[in-house]
Amino acid sequence: MKDIVYVEWVPAGTLMKVLVGSFSLLILCTLLITVAVGVAIQHPFLIVVLASPLVFVLLAFWNYRGMQIKVDSKYLLICYGVFNRKHILIVDIVSCEPTKASFGRYGGIGVRYGSDGSRAYTTSFGDAVKIILRKGKPFVFSSNNPEKICRIINQMKNAS
Repeated sequence: MKDIVYVEWVPAGTLMKVLVGSFSLLILCTLLITVAVGVAIQHPFLIVVLASPLVFVLLAFWNYRGMQIKVDSKYLLICYGVFNRKHILIVDIVSCEPTKASFGRYGGIGVRYGSDGSRAYTTSFGDAVKIILRKGKPFVFSSNNPEKICRIINQMKNAS
């Protein structure tokens, strides 16, 4: 990516942090109680069984801890975790508008499909950007500055 015009890091929302923290704490307490009572000494495999979900949840949270947004002279790049990267040519964008990512439309946070047929990368409920493409379904992603991203993309579209 050359000539980077805009870069933004959108961290995971408070709801996600609270849920992951609470679930991790619950598993950790269960694991510690099991060890303290001595059940784990008699059944060492129990430690593995209890620790596995904790490791999985923490790795998943680390992977989806936030989203990187970059805009350069040709592309809009959204990276959400290791496997979810979206490269969109600026010339393929028909429109860009600020929107809200809601539970009612997307049914949660993360990589989602909306009730309106759109695909979304959301880190929290709230401010987002909706991109309408020449081909394919609309794409929505969380942003702290949706107006600024839309203004930049719309200026770049009009200049080309």
